[in-house]
Formats: sequence, C-alpha cells, structure tokens
Amino acid sequence: MRSVVLLPIAMLCGVGLQACRNSSGDTAQALVMVQAERPEVGGITEHILADATLAPLAQAAISPKITAPVKTFYVQRGSKVKVGQLLAVLENRDLSAQALDNRGQYTAAQASYEMQTQAQLPEDYAKAELDVAQTKAQLHLQQEIAASRKKLFEQGAIAGRDYDIAVAAVTQAQAAYDVANNHLLSLRRVSREATLHLAQGQLSSAKGKYEAAEAQVAYSEIHSPISGVVTDRPLFAGETAAAGSTLITVMDTSALLAKVHLSQTVAQRLSMGDEAKVLVPGVDDPASGNVVLISPALDPGSTTVEVWLRIENKEGRFKAGTPVQVSIAGRTIPKAVKVPLSSILTAEDGSKSVMVVNSGNVAHKVNVQTGIREGDAVQITEGLNGKETVITSGSYGLDEGTQVTIGKPESEGGEK
Repeated sequence: MRSVVLLPIAMLCGVGLQACRNSSGDTAQALVMVQAERPEVGGITEHILADATLAPLAQAAISPKITAPVKTFYVQRGSKVKVGQLLAVLENRDLSAQALDNRGQYTAAQASYEMQTQAQLPEDYAKAELDVAQTKAQLHLQQEIAASRKKLFEQGAIAGRDYDIAVAAVTQAQAAYDVANNHLLSLRRVSREATLHLAQGQLSSAKGKYEAAEAQVAYSEIHSPISGVVTDRPLFAGETAAAGSTLITVMDTSALLAKVHLSQTVAQRLSMGDEAKVLVPGVDDPASGNVVLISPALDPGSTTVEVWLRIENKEGRFKAGTPVQVSIAGRTIPKAVKVPLSSILTAEDGSKSVMVVNSGNVAHKVNVQTGIREGDAVQITEGLNGKETVITSGSYGLDEGTQVTIGKPESEGGEK
C-alpha cells in the first residue's frame, strides 16, 4: 500500500480555496487542494494484453473417401471417443461383393503362379533338354550311317543315290539338333526369366486389385484419428455422405490454445513457459496458461508474431471458439520507481511529466520517461529517484509554481 504524505503548510490561513492574508492585509494566492504521495520502490512486472479465441489442442474434420449412405452411427454430439474408435459405417455390401470377387481372382493367380513356376516351367525346360539329347543322338546316328555308306560307295558296293540319301539325312538331323539346342538356350537365357516375370506380374496385378477392393470396404468404416469429443455430426443414418464432405468433427479439448499476434519487439521479450492469465467470459476467476509456442517467423500478412498459450481444460470448463482476453507476464524489474497512472501527464507531442511538491508546498513540473505498466502502477525510468512527493490527483491543468495543500484521500475520510 502506498503511504500518503501530509506536508505542513507554512502560511496556511484556510482550506481549499480560502484566501490567506499577509501582514499588510493583501489577499495571497489561492491554495489548490491536491493529493500526493511518494513513489513506491519495488518489483514491477510487464503484462502484455491481447485478444484471442480459444482453439482446441487438436481437431479432426473426418470425411469419407467414398460416397455412400450412412448405415450406422455409433456416436452422437458430445460423445467422448478414443483414437481408432469406430464412429460410423457406410453402406458397403456392393464393395464387399467386389472385394470377394477380386479375392477369388487373386487366389486363382496364386495357383497359376505356382503352376508356372513349379510345374510348367521345369517341365518345359526338361522337355527342351530331352529334345536336344534326342536330336543329338539322331545326328550322331545319321553321321555314322553316312560314313559307312561312303565307304561302300567308294568300294562300288552301293549306288551313289544311297550315299546321297544318307548325306541328306545327316543335314536334316543337324538342323533338328540346332533347333532343339537353340530352344534350350533360349529357355536358359530369356524364356525362363520372362516366364517368371509374366507369372509374377499376373499375380501382383490380381493382388493389387484385391487390396484395392479391400481398401474400399475399409473406407466405409469411419474411425477417429484422435481422442477427444464429437462436436459436430450433421447427418443422420440413411442420409448419403459425400466423399470429401465432413461427416464427423472430433476435437481434443483436454487443453485449449489461445493464439495471439504480437509485434516483433514485444514477442522478443517473451520466453517459452512464461505464465499468463486468460479472462474467459462468464468465468469469475482467470484461467492460468503458459506460452508453448513463439513462431520463428513473422506472419507475412500482418508482420506480427503468433504466440500460443496452453490452458488446461481437463474438467471441460472452457469451450473452443470462445473469445478471451489474455495477459502474459513479461519482463520483471525488481527495484523500480513506481507512480500511479493518474499522476502521469501526457503532452500533445507525446512527452510525459509529473507534478511534484517541494518543501514549500509549491508544485513543479518534472519531465519523466516511463517503462513498464502493471495495473495502475507505472514504472518511471528517468526523472524521479523515489524520494519526491508526486501529485496523484489534481495535477491536471495545474500551473508551474502553484501553491498547493495536500489533503487526505477519500478512502481515509479526508476533505477535498
């Protein structure tokens, strides 16, 4: 509490505007009744005031990926939900049937893949090897026959026509062998790998279609991505939910965020964790909060810094969307010279001053520099040292050198 100093009046002849007379009988200057006190020296904390709107800690506007009628709702407005909880189911009988059809195709593709890779391909490879062996043996046989007939022809035992037939048979056997051998080489180099890729591609395609159909069925089941409370559910069961339109809104209001925009110079004086008070309409006591985010960049539109305050709301006393006033505790000066706001005089050019009373009860104007304001107290950074007597009431319009008398404040029962 500030102490009120009552200064003695040396030549006081009356109270208020009563006139004093000097020894010669002339009327002296009229006295002006004022209130004054010495500045208080103590701690003062800067409070940054701003308006904000309470926002949920997290919010999910859940919309379906498919267009279908709503089959069943499992929640209402105000229902508390947990992450992953089933909220609603859309009509999905056609999707389930399509998924069943694609599952059958996928099963058939798996069987075909196993047959091609484990049965058909090894069988083709073995057949190609057998063909090579047979044609090679046939070629060797025809070559021996041709060699034998050549000797007989040279001895004159057979006609030349028989030898020519044997040579032609060798040529045919060589061609058959070359074809079989090239087929085998083709299976080894290209066909085997291509067949495997073909079978794998057919299997992957069937699997993809099956999983896509299953996903469509899953899209018909609406689950909550966060824990919170249902704040909006615009449709009723049986109505058609359009893809991309909001079906259910869930908010996490266990804590709320008050988002304020401050100038860069003010935001630079804040730190993470700074305490704040939030005035909520309809709530008597201010809510406590803390700074949880100071944006690292300026808002391009307003060139301000966005600051978030977190307010715990476990009991659900506060509602998202409520306009509030916030007061953030900034820097603190431990030993500040403080005067009441009513004692500060502001000139047209913006300069500030106070009126002080000297030992002769004469008012004098003193220019001052102000700093932090806390409630009705204002910090004086230049102009006062804390030992002066500052007029707190009645200084407006008071001329320099005016003789004053200091009265008691109304709260103490003094006269004015």
